[in-house]
Order: sequence, then structure tokens, then C-alpha cells
Amino acid sequence: METAVRYITVAALSHTGLIRDHNEDSLVAGPWTLCGTVTENPQMLVFPMGSPLVVAVADGIGGQPGGEVASALTVAHLAALGPSLDSEEAVREALTRCNRAVYAAAERDRALTAMGTTVAGTVVLPDALLVFNVGDSRVLEADGDGLRQVSVDDSPPLRPGQRTTSLVTQAIGGAARFNAITPHVRTVPLAEDRRYVVCTDGLTDPVLEEEIAAVLRAHDGGRAVFELWKAAIEAGAPDNITLALIGVEGEPAPD
Repeated sequence: METAVRYITVAALSHTGLIRDHNEDSLVAGPWTLCGTVTENPQMLVFPMGSPLVVAVADGIGGQPGGEVASALTVAHLAALGPSLDSEEAVREALTRCNRAVYAAAERDRALTAMGTTVAGTVVLPDALLVFNVGDSRVLEADGDGLRQVSVDDSPPLRPGQRTTSLVTQAIGGAARFNAITPHVRTVPLAEDRRYVVCTDGLTDPVLEEEIAAVLRAHDGGRAVFELWKAAIEAGAPDNITLALIGVEGEPAPD
């Protein structure tokens, strides 16, 4: 009798955009990290379903020193801790450790004082998805019914007519003195007909949610990631753009 082999696909891309002179974003997918560099083409990764798989982006806070250092530290910690992230509490503790690590690094090097980063991501488990964030990077869920945000923005209330803001009310690091964090962590069902976009605001600020949904209806995998990046570029790409598209696939295994 044949049994289904399930696996996780991750298509990822990180780009400076059109205005910034360097990339302060970082990304983690399992043990694989991408920090402060540019991928001209989407990177395609495949992981077996089994132990917890973390996929996350971190967006270094602009206008403060060391954003790329803070984001790289954060994804490095998540990559190391990833296989142990089997519960909401484990994810909260991991993000708390990231926060302590960023403040400790800034304490060691005064040139990095107040460096900080946002972070958002998922941990794929065999029967569920843990969604987490600190700051305004996002996790979006796409299925046949459309697109929904499943992360929670740490941003001040928007004024009437205002669609976006660069201000955040919570971050990993980001202050001259240590601030504790309260991460947003939730569990959502895992289904093969759903895909998840993990992204920095370099995508969601310039590109409307309806346009993101339209791209995901038309494309999948690396092509979808490329088209989302292209939409941000065509909208002016004022910030670094980093995103990952996560899917769950199944295929028959031989007896």
C-alpha cells in the first residue's frame, strides 16, 4: 500500500530595492540563512516534513546603527534553535533569547547602541503551524478564499486615509536600554491547500494586499515570489524586499 510523503517547499528572495544603498534584511529557512545579501533569483528549498521547520524574515530598523547586525543575529539564533521550536512557549522563549542577544551585542559595541530588528515567521509542524512576530513584518495566509494576515502588526494606530507607517511599537532590540518583549505567537491549522507568505514591509507597504492575492492566484513557488518582488519594484521599492513562500506538498511513496 502506498503512503503519502509530505514535504515543505520554501521559495525565498531578498533584494535591496530601488532606494536603499544596502540590505538590512535577513532570512532563515531551517538551517539556511541569508543575511544582508541580494538574491537575483528566487531560491528554492525543499524540506521533509518531521522536525520543526522555522521560516522567518528579520528587517533591521533603518535610521539606527547596525540594523543588518540585529537582523542577522536574530535569524542565526532562530536557525540554531529551530528544531526545538515545538510549541508556542518554545517560540516565545526563542524570541526572548533573540532580544537578549541583540541587546548584549549592542552593549559590547557602543557603535551598535539601539540597533534593532523586526521579525516574523512560521514554524511548520506535522499537524499545525506556529505563527509569530515582533514588529511589523508579516505572515500572510493564502487559500482559495483569498489572503489573510495572520500576524499582528506592532504599529501605532493609522490616521484616517493612512495605509502604512514606518513606526513600530515593539522590536527585537531597538532601544538604548533593555526592553522586554511580548511576542505574538499563535497556532493555525496546517493544510495542503494553503500557502504562507512571510515578508518584510518592503513588500506589503508598496504592494496592495489585493495585488498580492492576485499574484498568488496566478502563480506558485519561485514564479510567485519573483512576481511579488517585481510588483514591489514596479511600485518604487522604497525599502529592502525579503519574502518567503511556504507550501506543503504530498506525493505517493513506493511500497
